Amino acid sequence: MKFTSTMVGAAVAVVAMSTAAFAQEVTLRLHQMLPPQAVIPSMAIEPWAARIEEQSEGRLKIELYPAMQLGGAPPQLFDQARDGVVDVIWTVLGYTPGRFPKSEAFELPFLIGTSAEETSRAFHEYVEEYAMDEFSEVKLIAAHVHGPGLIHMDEPVETLEDMNGKKVRGGSRIINEMLVSLGAEPIGMPVPAVSEALSTGVIDGTTIPWEVTTAVRSSELVSNHTQFSGDRGLYSQTFAVVMNLDAYNNLPDDLKAIIDANSGVEIAAEFGRAMDQGDAAGLKVAEDLGNNIITLDEAETQRWKEAAQPIIDNWIAATPDGQMLYDAAVAAVAAHDM
Repeated sequence: MKFTSTMVGAAVAVVAMSTAAFAQEVTLRLHQMLPPQAVIPSMAIEPWAARIEEQSEGRLKIELYPAMQLGGAPPQLFDQARDGVVDVIWTVLGYTPGRFPKSEAFELPFLIGTSAEETSRAFHEYVEEYAMDEFSEVKLIAAHVHGPGLIHMDEPVETLEDMNGKKVRGGSRIINEMLVSLGAEPIGMPVPAVSEALSTGVIDGTTIPWEVTTAVRSSELVSNHTQFSGDRGLYSQTFAVVMNLDAYNNLPDDLKAIIDANSGVEIAAEFGRAMDQGDAAGLKVAEDLGNNIITLDEAETQRWKEAAQPIIDNWIAATPDGQMLYDAAVAAVAAHDM
């Protein structure tokens, strides 16, 4: 077969196009609610983004936009990723009540373990097996939890009765319902609003893990912290890193592979591990301030478990396949007990 100059030119063009496609550079915008110095942005999101850029040899860049710099409110983050307003987000699933009913299982009282790293492995595996339909409109990168939640108050909480009538910030529907069962008045708000609410007396206390206390300065604003005995935390919140589907699908295959390699259960564990490290740092701040750190004994902890049990029962009754999902969540956590 004789090659004409036209055919040779076409071949060169195809090679050039292939080379250009291979060398394509892509910038993704990642949006989230917390300031850049907070634990998840500084210890999880930034290293994750830097690793992707390094593995792609600079062809895949992730621009970080903390503290809702691209607009909107924290409950809108998931839709921003779904709709392509941004490319990637990190969010609290509980900020959109009722949207993630299967994932909500991991917010139920006294379900999570003492390690956010291990419980995040359990949660991501649970989501992959039972709740992927809740993420069908996005590319799920990681689903994780924080460490054992506790109560931070202006006055000591040493018994269940000390919660009566207290205005306490809750971060999700399940946590707010739990607060009611414990005798408190729940005040729903995203984490960034906690500092002002505490300083102005809008709330008497808040439900957050130790790692968030440094970001919202709660240990400077209230001086009493109540935690619990045993191998299960009072509550947790669920989080996810997700990517716009079109942004993912439009990547060249080699860049998709890099995103895939930086997604999944081990990425969830990395985010959980950052939470654990943040918990240790937050506890130290409270100790250094001389704050009152209360650990309820086993008998008092059991009273709280009994008071919170109706929340579990109601969730099981109201959720399709609720008993199966709850049992699966309990089993997943137990499988990752340290």
